[in-house]
Amino acid sequence: MKGGKNQAAPGAPGVHGAADAVSDAHTARLFSGKKALVVGGSGGIGGALSRELGRAGAEVWVHGASSQERLEKTLRAIRGEGGKAEGFLYAIHDPETGARALLERVPDPDILVIAWGPFRQGPLERMNAGDWIFLTNFNIILPGILISSVLCGMIEKRWGRILVFGGTDTAAVRGFTTTPVYSAAKTALGVVARSAARRGGPFGVSCNVLCPGLTDTEYSGEEAKAYNRAHYPGVPGPSPGEIARAGVDLMAHPGLNGAVIPIDGGLIL
Repeated sequence: MKGGKNQAAPGAPGVHGAADAVSDAHTARLFSGKKALVVGGSGGIGGALSRELGRAGAEVWVHGASSQERLEKTLRAIRGEGGKAEGFLYAIHDPETGARALLERVPDPDILVIAWGPFRQGPLERMNAGDWIFLTNFNIILPGILISSVLCGMIEKRWGRILVFGGTDTAAVRGFTTTPVYSAAKTALGVVARSAARRGGPFGVSCNVLCPGLTDTEYSGEEAKAYNRAHYPGVPGPSPGEIARAGVDLMAHPGLNGAVIPIDGGLIL
């Protein structure tokens, strides 16, 4: 997975530059004409993923929760690079009606990306019933409903791509002192993805989980950015663009299915 393009002199492309060109051409052919729904796709990592899918030739439907300005900025970026994009705002208040509303707006997508999921911190003994219901509703139940809802259509078409985003350091079962409920829900996405892969794999459908490290986005306050820098003292943490390119590369690879992949530079919390 590459963080940026390699530069070469005109007329004398380097080995890596040529490989990038071949990879980009393959991805564009693969996603050309495919309809993609990106839940939480107007900003942050989701916004970067929406733009990357547009570059890859997909017709991108961008869901945003609240900011028309942020949504329009992402749509302009996709269209400005020659991509096709539509978008809509919808505040998700519960998983069942939320999933139904999203898929009524964008029925039968070829590509589903779920880049939205609220975050709360607190030690396990301080998390109440409301915290458990809120975090599991939107970080495991909503993705589960969406994946179940689109899987039959993808199997019938014999092609589909599903990408969901886990949390930092949730690629394997472990304990957490400050994010136990959020991280439990995000870790459970691996079971859903591997189950969808077993069901859809024989029919050309893949479902994978990407677990980003601590990432600065436009949503990050100064305290969060300082925390991120403290955990990446020698090198920068992953950028939204790097994570988005990894996500599209993952979806472009037909042999990667049911994978739960950290993209965190080896971070240990």
